[in-house]
Amino acid sequence: MSHMAPNTMAGTTVDSLYSQKDTTLNKRERFEDLMEERRQSSDLRYAMRCYTPVVYKDLVPRTPSALRSVVLKSDPVQYVIKQLAKETGESPDIISDEASDILEKMGHSLRLSIVRFFAFTLSKIFKMLFHKVHVNEEGIQKLQQAIQEYPVVVLPSHRSYIDFLMLSYIMYTYDLSLPVIAAGMDFMGMKIVGEMLRMSGAFFIRRSFGGDKLYWAVFSEYVKTILRNGDAPVEFFLEGTRSRTGKSLMPKLGLLNIAMEPFLMGEVFDMYLVPISISYERILEESLYAHELLGVPKPKESTSGLLKARKILSENFGSIHVYFGQPVSVRTLATGIVRRSHYNLLPRHIPRKPSEGVHRFLDAIGHRLVVLQQKNMVISPWVLMATVIIQNLPGLTLTELTRQTLWLKTIAEIFGASIDWPENVTPDKVIRSSLALRHNIVKTIKNQVVLFQEDVLAEFTVEMIFKHTVSVLMCASYRNQILHVFVRPALVAIAFQNTQSCKREDIFGCFSYLREVFSDEFVFLPGNLVKDFDEGLYLLMKSGAIHMSQADLHMSEKGNTTISFLSVMFEPFLEGYQVIFKYPLHPEFADDFTEKSFIAAFRTYAAELILTGAIKYNEVLSTDMQNNALAALIRLGAVEKFKTAEGIICKVNKQTLGRVVDMLAVPRIPVKNAAVARL
Repeated sequence: MSHMAPNTMAGTTVDSLYSQKDTTLNKRERFEDLMEERRQSSDLRYAMRCYTPVVYKDLVPRTPSALRSVVLKSDPVQYVIKQLAKETGESPDIISDEASDILEKMGHSLRLSIVRFFAFTLSKIFKMLFHKVHVNEEGIQKLQQAIQEYPVVVLPSHRSYIDFLMLSYIMYTYDLSLPVIAAGMDFMGMKIVGEMLRMSGAFFIRRSFGGDKLYWAVFSEYVKTILRNGDAPVEFFLEGTRSRTGKSLMPKLGLLNIAMEPFLMGEVFDMYLVPISISYERILEESLYAHELLGVPKPKESTSGLLKARKILSENFGSIHVYFGQPVSVRTLATGIVRRSHYNLLPRHIPRKPSEGVHRFLDAIGHRLVVLQQKNMVISPWVLMATVIIQNLPGLTLTELTRQTLWLKTIAEIFGASIDWPENVTPDKVIRSSLALRHNIVKTIKNQVVLFQEDVLAEFTVEMIFKHTVSVLMCASYRNQILHVFVRPALVAIAFQNTQSCKREDIFGCFSYLREVFSDEFVFLPGNLVKDFDEGLYLLMKSGAIHMSQADLHMSEKGNTTISFLSVMFEPFLEGYQVIFKYPLHPEFADDFTEKSFIAAFRTYAAELILTGAIKYNEVLSTDMQNNALAALIRLGAVEKFKTAEGIICKVNKQTLGRVVDMLAVPRIPVKNAAVARL
């Protein structure tokens, strides 16, 4: 039986979130520089100051040991212990000891003394690394109020390991209750540091639980117990992991489902979800990410690795903007959509999976929260410059870079982007200072701006291609930070070019197919196809690129520049997907394959194509694009997945794949009458 009301759930939820007023971030005075006071006063005095955070309904938070005791004695955990004892024949006491051991390894042990140590240490580190840390104080005030009213889940974007440290630092600074943070088990392997993170609020979870019923019961009850009592805000990353590309990742719904269960089961009146956007002028892991995208294994977290990373303290990483978004009421989202009475059909302590309807509800909320994170991102001048540079490889003059960057700034602001452009500074100085900060990505040779590359070889080889691609991916990762601003108008622009038609229905048909193909690459709201097309078309008209005559669309005299620029911006993705889609049609390609073998073989294949000049864009070598394209093929029915004794095997449906390849090359898709977009 569905847990949902019979109306169209996904669309209603999206509308209720979509209709919220989007805060305009262009007013610089809305941000305060956190580092300004830190540079003028004692770090020790700051760390040791009186810390009196507001708490939920003035309740006293439970101690870590009391929390573990409550979780272990809870009905859901005890039920699973008894069930496992029946299934395995083990003594309930032995299984209870296992549960206790899981809690000991997992649970936080927040101590104010360690928090103060981190406050002192991070002040020193952040002042060395960052020029400024901008925070919107209005958002802080709203979060403070939310914490007092209902349980709170804070959901920051995830671009760097700095994210969770910075968030706790800010919340300590503003006398907010420190969050308990879901962290990967990887950090537990860091001697001393791992335990210090635990004592500053981190609780450690496995990356995957498999079929471990006991672990799942203990973990889910741990999170829900914290929220039910309002012991602390719970913090986790909706994207699941750090984005290596600068683009937002698809939301992972497991933790979101657990966090919302206390409300869905009627155990709390309401909850707040708080999206937080963290924008970096320069990301600490930029080089590491580029190498990972080319298949270099991620280094294991360790204390020795942390100590070796001390050399970054001499680098300049510019500024950070941290935007605390409007708290979102779960009760408001669920009203008229989720029938919570259905949760009373079974005793609350019996584990259950979310129904299909609840899953759609969670999916709609997860996507919208990621979109809210995107909307509140702050774009630096370098992001605009990187966009221009990546479209003009191998290089362009400093004068041309400045001209195109200023033009792009105007278009981006028309499209709603918040640009952190320095006031009372000449464009030339802004451009030059941004280039100086990116000395590891670009360099200027005789007034020509080109990508920086170490160990340039005399001969053009596959090895040289991969070295060059590191710089390309580093530069592209900053361009990717603004793609959410342009993706809808760009897909309309590409559809306008590809259909060679003035008919809105034809353009919409092409747009809808492109959106479907790239729905693993870019975050779109579920059930929002028509609105996305309308928004893209509206922005192109607002910028003067397209005008409407009766039912037809026409490019304006100045529109060619905008349409062409947007099309070229997304060309690496179009070309990359076309090459990846065609690869399984190669005569030597095996009918059955694993995802891992596909990625490894394709990387070699694509490098050879770049070497011969058959393809233009090195971004096709990114494992992120390859994984997303393969996911698209599976979703489009061109590749099927099968479970075997050896694991998951993929099989190509060459007939369907052939059609997909043809449609992406010239995506002229007939439009259904029910889906005709409105302007």
